[in-house]
Amino acid sequence: MALFANTMPLFADAMALFADAMALFANTMPLQGMAKFNLLQINEMLYLADYVV
Repeated sequence: MALFANTMPLFADAMALFADAMALFANTMPLQGMAKFNLLQINEMLYLADYVV
């Protein structure tokens, strides 16, 4: 029973870390979308530059 009591604070810490990780992951989703959009624009500019020359 003592071992179980010792693991509960560790479990709570792990859950808090997991919640933080999920929040960071949610914050990265819009950034990933912007990066993909910028990459598409860059690829389009490179394609047009190659096509024009």
